[in-house]
Amino acid sequence: MNNHKIKILAFGAHPDDVEMSCAGTLMKQAALGHAFGIIDLTRGELGTRGSAEIRETEAMNAGKIIGTSFRENLNFKDGFFINDKQHQLEVIRMIRKYQPEIVFANAVTDRHPDHGKGADLVRDAAFLSGLIKIETEYDGKKQEPWRPRAVYHYIQDKDLTPDFLVDVSEYTEKKMQSILAFNSQFYNPESSEPLTYISSPDFLDALKGRMRLWGKIIGVSYAEGFTSNKIIGVEDVLLLM
Repeated sequence: MNNHKIKILAFGAHPDDVEMSCAGTLMKQAALGHAFGIIDLTRGELGTRGSAEIRETEAMNAGKIIGTSFRENLNFKDGFFINDKQHQLEVIRMIRKYQPEIVFANAVTDRHPDHGKGADLVRDAAFLSGLIKIETEYDGKKQEPWRPRAVYHYIQDKDLTPDFLVDVSEYTEKKMQSILAFNSQFYNPESSEPLTYISSPDFLDALKGRMRLWGKIIGVSYAEGFTSNKIIGVEDVLLLM
């Protein structure tokens, strides 16, 4: 039996990607009894503000707020990781270690090039993880093949059309708290560091505003958006909003 097995494994190219994009959904699933974990691909060391060490502390604090079962970092090179065999095998090890039913990954295309690269890398690794002839080890033990049921991509900065929306109204304020745990990255009137695209006060207002717009579409207060690589089937049409 795998003691690490969880329902959802959320990958982010940088610490804070997950919080900004799908923290509400993760908290909602946890409330339903579905454990989740977070894997950051890089330490975000190229970020204009703060440092990799500061973001590591911030990431752990944010993870506590949203209730992740664990948070790991693969220490890929911020800005320069690629979708090749070496990086795929590292992601495969994580997928086989935690055996998630569902994987969340970065947006398929976005303003930051790492987001699209991260999306492709995780999607490809999730498929390859199910191939028996790809052999991996973790802690000196051979891993068994594992393929998640689905990979869903959370929407980030770019205005993509969602394939489905999740009502996260009950968890929106806590999500915003988790984002603000990254104090070095977002709006802080006491900071003397350079102003960036995401550190302006308007950025978080816009993020919350889009959640509000998505919520309006499905008749709730706030929602998060996802895209899917495949058509989604349902068992009960009465459960659709």
